[in-house]
Amino acid sequence: MLPTSHNTQQVKRINVELVKNTLRSMGVGTKASIANLTKLSVATCGTILNELLQTGEIIDLGPDESSGGRPASRYQFNADYASVLCLIIRTEGGIHSITHTYANLNGEMADEQTLFLDEINVPVVEALIANLIEHHNVQAIGIGIPGVAHNGVIGICDVPELMYQPLGPRLKEQYEDVEVVIGNDMNLTVYGLYNQQQFEEEKNFAVVTFPENHFPGAGFIIDGRPLTGNTQFGGEVSFLPFGVSREEQLRMLKTTEGLQELVTKTLISIIAIINPAAIVVTGDTMDPAMRDDLLQGCRDHLIPQEHMPELIIQRDTRHEYVTGLVAVTLESLTYRIQVIEKQW
Repeated sequence: MLPTSHNTQQVKRINVELVKNTLRSMGVGTKASIANLTKLSVATCGTILNELLQTGEIIDLGPDESSGGRPASRYQFNADYASVLCLIIRTEGGIHSITHTYANLNGEMADEQTLFLDEINVPVVEALIANLIEHHNVQAIGIGIPGVAHNGVIGICDVPELMYQPLGPRLKEQYEDVEVVIGNDMNLTVYGLYNQQQFEEEKNFAVVTFPENHFPGAGFIIDGRPLTGNTQFGGEVSFLPFGVSREEQLRMLKTTEGLQELVTKTLISIIAIINPAAIVVTGDTMDPAMRDDLLQGCRDHLIPQEHMPELIIQRDTRHEYVTGLVAVTLESLTYRIQVIEKQW
């Protein structure tokens, strides 16, 4: 059993986060309206609001219009109080790059820049973060990689120098009060694309990418929840039993016929296993003109029409990738005190 003092501190932190998130969603609120929505007492909300005013996390907009009594103060969440730092690590066609951007606590991005590097390894990433974080109140760091990470430790990765490196734990040692999220590029992209669809209810959804000179990858949403797998290996579709070696897959992806065959078989596998409402196919090898042939290929393998998902071909998903990374990084600030159930 946890000590009473620890329980009290945890409850207070949860209440503070609850008030901040409620005010963020409201836009502008009074002490009474926040208490009504959070179900906390007016006195508790008043104490928390005063503390948040002192730290600068909220703004006092002045008194509300009086309705006969003493006018109530109006408060607004200060999204610019702090920021998250997001890095996207890429290696494409032998070109290594890191794109970095800041986002405020409402997810509004600024100062996006891309650096092209001779190599990317842990010291390079650490040095870049140290430089970027120096003059900003950064509360979380999000890193997207073309590979797999489990508990912050990178596994299979298209950047060889990062493979099997404990990047997450190393960053946590250096920045104890900063949350660190390392995510697979496809899982982050699927999160951004899923939110973009604006489904009226939670759906199954998939994104599969076929980049040039790299193995394909995929990301999934099941009933509105990201599916990453027990060890973050979910989506490594190049390991599907295509009947050819992974090396032969790379050769097939260089021809129109081979590419169409592998894409079709991948789509059929995804449809048969998770029955998604929509699949987005991405990557610089793809052409929107392939859509009809891919749909016909699925029908030729006897996928019933009523089970066919909406098929979208979108070559460029860089914007959705970064918006997914920003969203997940911001959510880590809430998950750290378990206000809501963790998704990622």
